[in-house]
Amino acid sequence: MAATGEVGERYATQVGALWSGLARTLTELERVAADPIELEDDDAVDSLKLLQYRLHVSSEDAFGISPPSGVEPVHAELAAALAGARDATAELVEALEEDGFDAALLCLHEWRGALFRVRLARLRLTMPEPPPPTPERPPAVGVRAPWVALLLAVVGAAAFVGGATLDLWPLWAAGLTALGASFLTYKP
Repeated sequence: MAATGEVGERYATQVGALWSGLARTLTELERVAADPIELEDDDAVDSLKLLQYRLHVSSEDAFGISPPSGVEPVHAELAAALAGARDATAELVEALEEDGFDAALLCLHEWRGALFRVRLARLRLTMPEPPPPTPERPPAVGVRAPWVALLLAVVGAAAFVGGATLDLWPLWAAGLTALGASFLTYKP
């Protein structure tokens, strides 16, 4: 049990270090993504290349972290999101360098989505796991329900037979109703 706790603590420390280095990079990328006019600046390509390299390093660091059992799918999602953001930034830089600002604008939405995916993956990584669902147990019926059903059946059958014999239709209708209620009262 202690070994699992140590692995979890080590993992949390590694992810915390990864995220503290990555937070500034994502903030700068999201600032540019929110105001794409900055892509027209002369130094935009160089700063995007630097930020792309930081994403690359973070992606490699994420692939190098060994997650504890149960967290592997979420950690893999974070690593894939980082790689996707790196690649989307590279496509944006390439479009900006080769074809200019208008071509870069065509890549903007995909790039924003890739950056959002990183934030979403981190959010999923930090969310606590929902508790396992408790199996539904049928409510305890006890002895009362079968006895009530038996009583309704016997009284209903007697009332039905008595009402039919004496030619009293309200009595046999009440007997049929009681008999039907016995089926509703207890369902094994």
